[in-house]
This record gives sequence, structure tokens and C-alpha cells, in this order.
Amino acid sequence: MQRHGFLGGSAALRIRVTGSVLLVAHLAFVSWYALRPLDVPWVLPPNVQPFAGIRADLALGGREAVRSLGGGLALLAPLGVLLPMAGGRLYVSPLASLLRTTAAGILLSLGIELLQTGVPGQVVDIDSVLLNTVGVAVAHLAVVPAGRARVRRWYRAAGREDVPQEEPAQGRTPTIPRVGIAP
Repeated sequence: MQRHGFLGGSAALRIRVTGSVLLVAHLAFVSWYALRPLDVPWVLPPNVQPFAGIRADLALGGREAVRSLGGGLALLAPLGVLLPMAGGRLYVSPLASLLRTTAAGILLSLGIELLQTGVPGQVVDIDSVLLNTVGVAVAHLAVVPAGRARVRRWYRAAGREDVPQEEPAQGRTPTIPRVGIAP
């Protein structure tokens, strides 16, 4: 891969840098938003029963349910796009990319929920893990395959036939057979 300085030359490098910067900024926002102490008069008990909170939100009615469930879906949804951007791969199996990104979303969501146990006013909610994961997967499916196809078309239109993913192997590492072990 030809590289011109830190940000020049390669579009893949620029995409990686942009994705990494946006990923760090988004994770900083999510950390602040999800891990700040809340000053509330009472705290609900932890929800460890899957779909119980989602059913309760749906029972509230249309507008309140959309606000609550949409917030759960949208919190980590940008990770579905930012994680593949930070990886910068153009040629990858769509299923492998989806699985990798969704697994990272699950792990981040679980980490946030576990950290919330020590924050005043915050409680563990398994439904937020489910909603966050679905949000990551939906955002990935909606944006990443089309974005990768567009960047590949752009590369071909610019006259580049193939974009190397990694530097090719240089061969075996040379060894010096006459050097013995020190006494």
C-alpha cells in the first residue's frame, strides 16, 4: 500500500483514522452518558429478565415507547458503522463483518451495564443490552455493505485495480545458524 505521510495518499488510511477518531469520541460520549450518577428520589430494581422492560415500555403507549426503545437502539448504533470504519477493510465477508461488529457491540454493552452497578442511580437492565446490540446490528446492515461497495467502485474508477489489505509477507525470517547459546 502506498502511503504519503500520515493522512495522505491512501483513502483506506484516511477512513481508518476518521473512523478511529469518531469511535473514540462516541465512546467518550457513551461513557459520560451511561456512567454519570443520577440524582433520583428512588431507584428501580435491576431488570435481569429478558424482554420484561421492553414489554413495560410498550405498555406505556406509542410516543413514550418509541422514545424509550429508540433511545436504547440508538445509544450504541453508531458503533455498527464506526467499528468497521476503524478496521478499514474493504474486502471482507459481510457475515463475518456483521458477526464481529455485533460481538463487539454486545461486549461493550455488557461492560457498560457492569460498570453501572457501581454508579449511584443507575441499575442493570438486560433489555438495554439487547436493544443496544440490535441497534449496532441494524446500523451495520443499513450502512456498511453499501459503503464498502461504494468505496470499492470509487477505487476502480480512480484506476486502482485492487486495494491490498495488508503488506505481503517478505518470506522467512533470516537466522544465523553459527551463533550458539552463551555458556
